[in-house]
Amino acid sequence: MPLAQAEHRYTYADYLTWPEEERWELIDGIPYNMSPAPTRRHQEVVGEIFRQFANQLEDRRCRVYVAPFDVRMGDPGASDAEITTVVQPDVSVFCDPAKLDERGAKAAPDLVVEVLSPSTAPKDLTVKRELYARYGVREYWVLEPLDRVLMIWRYEKAGFGAPEIMALEGVASSKIAALHLDLDQLARLLEDV
Repeated sequence: MPLAQAEHRYTYADYLTWPEEERWELIDGIPYNMSPAPTRRHQEVVGEIFRQFANQLEDRRCRVYVAPFDVRMGDPGASDAEITTVVQPDVSVFCDPAKLDERGAKAAPDLVVEVLSPSTAPKDLTVKRELYARYGVREYWVLEPLDRVLMIWRYEKAGFGAPEIMALEGVASSKIAALHLDLDQLARLLEDV
């Protein structure tokens, strides 16, 4: 949920002063509280996606990260006081090491995966999808655990095209670094949800 008082726009410099024990995202200067913490099942699914991608990317140029991992988006070379967007995707893949620094990432990932939860679904499906398209994320994957569906948006000429929607069966393939995701394994993790 966004912070109730959204008239003031915040920057990454402000974000760096907030208590470390609190998790926030900042989108176009508007803070979004990421509390409460994700459920155990959510973390298992995110961990499995990370594990599969990390295993495939071993000894390759691309790198995969799991939240919390700050992804700052803005104009290249923008200062902390000029950046108004920092997000923490559940899983993000970067194939250009120049996008990474000691604080996280300073540009959009090549691939983002979000696992929906009731508190984040509206933001992930609208605000973040639009944000990722605006900054040129090449693929945006959203896993809906209750319906056991994976939606994949791929960047086209001026934004995301229509999503590819698939049940959690078989394998989902990315055009980024030839990544594959075993959907049957994710479905097994979700069996008792």
